[in-house]
Amino acid sequence: MAVPVAFFAVFFAYPVSAIVARGLHHGGGWDPGRIVGTATRPDILGVLWFTTWQALASTALTLLLALPGAYVLARLDFPGRRLLRAVVTVPFVLPTVVVGAAFLALVGRGGLLDDLWGVRLDTTVWAILLAHVFFNYAVVVRTVGGLWAQLDPRQEEAARMLGAGRLAAWRSVTLPALAPSLAAAALMVFLFTFTSFGVVQILGGPTFTTLEVEIYRQTADLLDLPTAAVLTLLQFAAVGTVLAVHARIVRRREAALRLVDPAHTAHRPRGAAQWLLLGGVGATVAALLLAPPAVLVERSLDTPRGYGLDYYRALFEVDSRGGSFLVPPIEAVGNSLGYALAATAVSVTVGGLAAAALTRRAGRLVRGFDALLMLPLGVSAVTVGFGFLITLDEPPLDLRTSWILVPLAQALVGIPFVVRIMLPVLRAVDERLREAAAVLGASPLRAWREVDLPLVRRALLVAAGFAFAVSLGEFGATVFIARPDNPTLPVAVARLLGRPGELNYGQAMALATLLMAVCAAALLLLERFRPDKTSGEF
Repeated sequence: MAVPVAFFAVFFAYPVSAIVARGLHHGGGWDPGRIVGTATRPDILGVLWFTTWQALASTALTLLLALPGAYVLARLDFPGRRLLRAVVTVPFVLPTVVVGAAFLALVGRGGLLDDLWGVRLDTTVWAILLAHVFFNYAVVVRTVGGLWAQLDPRQEEAARMLGAGRLAAWRSVTLPALAPSLAAAALMVFLFTFTSFGVVQILGGPTFTTLEVEIYRQTADLLDLPTAAVLTLLQFAAVGTVLAVHARIVRRREAALRLVDPAHTAHRPRGAAQWLLLGGVGATVAALLLAPPAVLVERSLDTPRGYGLDYYRALFEVDSRGGSFLVPPIEAVGNSLGYALAATAVSVTVGGLAAAALTRRAGRLVRGFDALLMLPLGVSAVTVGFGFLITLDEPPLDLRTSWILVPLAQALVGIPFVVRIMLPVLRAVDERLREAAAVLGASPLRAWREVDLPLVRRALLVAAGFAFAVSLGEFGATVFIARPDNPTLPVAVARLLGRPGELNYGQAMALATLLMAVCAAALLLLERFRPDKTSGEF
């Protein structure tokens, strides 16, 4: 636990606490009344209300649209099932900036719906809600569907033999078993939408603002650190509550269910109803998950001279009229890949050690350590990025001019995924195998190399791939610390979208398409390593 604790203390707790303390320290002393005064301002209450209700609405809409997909992938066996599972997961690893850009191309001014029917949704909250469903569809499908596939179908069949109808049997047998998993998925979706930044920043405009966007505005635009600090505390309290509830539900799920091999629970679709459900899920995936990326690609090729690669060629040039970059935008591709590889190495090292520590020990201390590892997913990435700038500026940690600053910030987002992927597999390793190796004279390091590593190699590759994908798309912290001469892909896309002009818009679509292609390729490759058996974890 020493290395992960030290890493989080230096690169997470210290920057966040420093930026909050600086914001609350006023006139040579502390001013506790500032917290109450700021939190009760009408404009702040409005931001908090919108953040909460849009997260609740996004969660409800995601559950409504994704649960049929969870059932189809869990209980129906059909050609293309593995491909469909990969397709529904791709949106989750896409950077939020790409998601925002894709929906802007679909529902924004000059988008596909605007061109065809004159319909614009970018000025309404529906664009944000649909983008959140697009992003979180896989959370429900993989979390609930993974558990659903392991529930013994004979229990529901026994209820039907005793006279219960199909709906009554599902409501009385399957739903109670799924309830903890449903609640866990809902809490995760709520967490991601409550802290939404990139999607709201692009689609919300000046009308809709979440806590995360307001923290960025107060910090970067208005330089109002006291208000940003109070907003950070409010978000931290909300996220801490959500994570505590999530941890409790996960423990209940692990203790309450006896699971079976998912290979024996899926069957070919039976009857018109199941075929209709399969078709409906396919249509939903096509309309909701495939249409936005497809429109994004189409807009990147739609130039004033017709379809072509003009916008892609423009990425290799520096705008001589004082554009958004000091270098050709295409250099952001190489920068992002280099940063993501370094962040992946850090994430796998720190996250692997953390998962090993959680496997070998138990108790309240370790449960608190587990919750600590999840906090970067909920605490404001904007606060983390700005905290890096004001804390890591003195020896021995003067990193403001170092390239390693960006991978360190990205690794904070990747580590929770490494832990969540590796932990179930490490817990499944029989302790007696390690003991047998020790009895035969193997050192702890050799026992790990000969026993654990062969069993967890596949999970390690999947964890590294997820860490790479999420690091590649990290935006909230990177937007503060990426230098103008070394932009990352998400930062480059956001800068181009923030500037007027058809060329800037086309280049943004082209860069977003490249970023989407890299993330999708990484995930489709990972799907080849996914075990046939699943523990019900995302």
